[in-house]
Amino acid sequence: MSTPDAPENELTADEGAPGTPGTAPVTPAGDEKALPADIAELSYEAARDQLVEVVRRLESGQGGLEDSIALWERGEMLARRCQQWLDGARERLEDAVAARREEDGAER
Repeated sequence: MSTPDAPENELTADEGAPGTPGTAPVTPAGDEKALPADIAELSYEAARDQLVEVVRRLESGQGGLEDSIALWERGEMLARRCQQWLDGARERLEDAVAARREEDGAER
């Protein structure tokens, strides 16, 4: 269940894994290159779905050169957005593992 203020692709603390109260939602990792707003606002799933469609259209070979170049460029940006989400998830997992190790070390 998401909160009214939480984007639909993020897990809120009450949706996280059991025993992990107050965990932060997965968010995309920062990137030094700015993405257009329409791509920067996409969830991982939406960016992935759009990327799949871009690849399908490119593989069909039915567009002209200019259209193909524009699709390729959009695909590159969508792939970067997906990578931002994956990097953010990886950081969160690494933080959770480190916190767990600290807890385990403190109990000894």
